Amino acid sequence: MSKAHVESEIESLREEIRGHDARYYGEAAPTITDLEYDRLMDRLKELEAAHPALVTPDSPTQRVGGAPVDELNSVRHLVPMMSIDNTYSLEELRRYGERTAKLLPDESIEWVVELKIDGVAMSLIYEQGQLTRGVTRGDGTTGDDVTHNVRTVLGVPLRLAGDGFPPLVEVRGEIYMTNADLVRLNEKRQEQGLEAYSNTRNVTAGSIRLLDPRICAERRLRLFCHGVGQVEGLHATTHMEFLKQLGDWGLPATPHVECFPDFEAAITHCEGLIERLHELDFEVDGLVLKVNRFDQRGRLGATSKSPRWLIAYKFEKYEAVTRLNEIRVQVGKTGTITPVAELEPVELADTTVSRASLHNADEIARKDVREGDTVVVEKAGKIIPHILRVETHLRPEGTKPFLFPTHCPECESELVKDEGGVYIRCPNLACPAQLRERLQYFASRTAMDIEGLGEKLIDQLVSTGLVKRFADLYDLTVEQLAQLERMGQKSAQNVVDAIRESKSRSFARLLNGLTIRHVGTRVASILAEQFQTMSALQAATIEQLSQVEEVGPIIAESVYSFLHNENGIETINGLEEAGVSMGMVKEQTTAPQHQPFAGKSFVVTGKLENYTRDEIQLLIEQYGGRATSSVSASTDYLVAGEKAGSKLAKAQELGVAVLTEEEFHALCAGE
Repeated sequence: MSKAHVESEIESLREEIRGHDARYYGEAAPTITDLEYDRLMDRLKELEAAHPALVTPDSPTQRVGGAPVDELNSVRHLVPMMSIDNTYSLEELRRYGERTAKLLPDESIEWVVELKIDGVAMSLIYEQGQLTRGVTRGDGTTGDDVTHNVRTVLGVPLRLAGDGFPPLVEVRGEIYMTNADLVRLNEKRQEQGLEAYSNTRNVTAGSIRLLDPRICAERRLRLFCHGVGQVEGLHATTHMEFLKQLGDWGLPATPHVECFPDFEAAITHCEGLIERLHELDFEVDGLVLKVNRFDQRGRLGATSKSPRWLIAYKFEKYEAVTRLNEIRVQVGKTGTITPVAELEPVELADTTVSRASLHNADEIARKDVREGDTVVVEKAGKIIPHILRVETHLRPEGTKPFLFPTHCPECESELVKDEGGVYIRCPNLACPAQLRERLQYFASRTAMDIEGLGEKLIDQLVSTGLVKRFADLYDLTVEQLAQLERMGQKSAQNVVDAIRESKSRSFARLLNGLTIRHVGTRVASILAEQFQTMSALQAATIEQLSQVEEVGPIIAESVYSFLHNENGIETINGLEEAGVSMGMVKEQTTAPQHQPFAGKSFVVTGKLENYTRDEIQLLIEQYGGRATSSVSASTDYLVAGEKAGSKLAKAQELGVAVLTEEEFHALCAGE
C-alpha cells in the first residue's frame, strides 16, 4: 500500500470516527453499533502503529492518555469565569425576572432554560480548530491547566469539525460522569478491594485534576458545553444560535435546552422539567435561565461577581441508601402501569421514605433495578422520591432481573405499550383499578371537590357495582350509602349533599376531573377560559385546540380524541344528564371573595393530615398567596405537618410565622 493511500485511509477513518463521536456524545443519536465503532478505531490504531510518523495530536487514538505530568500549572483565564447568582425560591426567581425587565424597558426578552449539570466547570481553548488547552474554573480568574486529562474526556473533539470556526474560540462547559459509569467504576473498585465512590461529582472533581491521564481516561468522564468566553469572529447573535454552532463544530451542547418568549413561560417550563429529571443518567442540581440575545446581555452587563443576564434556579437535593424489598405495579387513572419500589424505611429530607416510583419498565431495565438491591434514593425539591442508582457492587447473589407483567394485575387484560413511548397501559376502560383512581381524582379538591368521597368509600362503591362511571355518583341515595361499611345515616347524607353541590363546580374543575391525558389543572383552566362551554370545546378542531397558548399538538390530539371517542361522549352526556354544569360558572371555592393571603408567601413542610401538597398549594393560590419551596427571610408563613424538620428550624431561626393545619384552616376562613 502506497504512503499516499495510507495517509488517505487514516484521514478518512479519523473524520468518520470524529463524526460518530459528535453524533454519539453531542446528539445522543449514534448511527453505528459499538462493535462497528470499535472496528473503525482498531483499524486506525493498526495503521498508526505501522506508520508512527503519521500519528497527530488530534487523532482520536490519542484520547487514551499520555505520560503523567509533574504538576498542575496555574493559568489565567482569557475572560474571567464569573459565578452565577442563584436562588432556591420561585418567588425570588420571579423578582429577578422583574428586575431584568426593568433594566431593558420596552424590550421583549427571550429566555433560555438549561440544565445545570452537577460536575466541574471547564474552559476549552481551540486555536485554528485545534484543542490547545483545558483549564478548570479555579477562583474564576485563575485555574489549573488540565489539558492532559481533558484530552481523555469523551465527547471533547481534539479538532473542531468543518472549516468555519473562528481562529480562537473559548468554549465553557461542564465535565461530568454518568450514574451508569459510576456504578461500573464502583464494581471495579470492589474487585480491587477499594472503597466505593459516593457520588459522580466528587469522582469527576478528583479525576480531572489527576497527574496521570491514563487513570482519568479509565473514569469515562464526559462533557456538555453551555457558554462562550474569549472568541474571535463569532457569527452567532443569540445563545440558541451559538448552541447550534457548537454542534456544527462537533462539540456536545447541554441537552434539553428550550427558548421561551417571556420569563413566566420559562418558569412554567422549569416546574415541569424538574419532575422529569429522573429520566436523566447524569446529575443536575438546578436549572439556568439565560437571556437569549447577546446584544441584550451586553447592555445588562454584570456586577462585580456575576452577570446580570442569567440566574440559577436551584433545588435542595437529598440522598439516602436503603434496601429495595419488593417491586410492585399499580394501575393509574389512565391505565398506566407504574412500578413502585417498596423500600426499607429511611429518613430523607425530614420524612420517612418507604416507597419510591420507578416510573416505567424502561427505567427499571436501564438502571437494572432488582428486588433485594441496595439503592440510592434521591429527593430533589418537590419531586417525589426516586431511585437514583443501584449499588451493584453490594448486590446479593441470586438476584434476578425484574420481569414486567404482561397482563393487568387487576382485570387481567393484556397490557399494551404506547406507540413510540415508554409507558405500558391497561387498555380496559372498565378496569376496576382505573375506575377507582379516576373516581378519587374526580372527587379531589383540585377537581370536583366532593367532601367525604374518600378512597375507602370509593373502593366499596366500585366493588359493589354501585358506581361504574362518573355519572353514577349522582344517582346514589342516602339509603344505598347507609348500608355500606362505616357509613351511618348522617355520613351518607353528608356525602349525597356534597355530590349534589359538586354539580355547580367550575368548568375548569370539571375538565380537570375528567382525567383526559395530558390535561391537568393548568391546561384545564386555559381551555375553560378559552372555550367557556363544553359544546364550544367539542366543536373545536385539533388545529384550533393546538393554537391555544400552552396546549400544542400533543395535548390537542388527546383532548379531541377524548371528546369524540365513544367513552368520552358517554361520560360527558351522562354527567350532563345528571345536571352537572357544562360551562363557566361562578363558584366560591374557585375564586373566594376575600383574599386573606394576598401578597403572602407560604412554604409547606412535613406530613399533612388533611391535604395533599397540590391541594394546599391550590388553596393558598385561591386565597391570593404564593406557595414556594424553600424558607427565606421573605417567607411569611410556614405550614408545618408532622416531622417538619430542617425547614421548621430555619423558619424559627428567621422568625417566620409557623402554622399548624388547624391554624391554616382558620386563616382560610378569615378568623
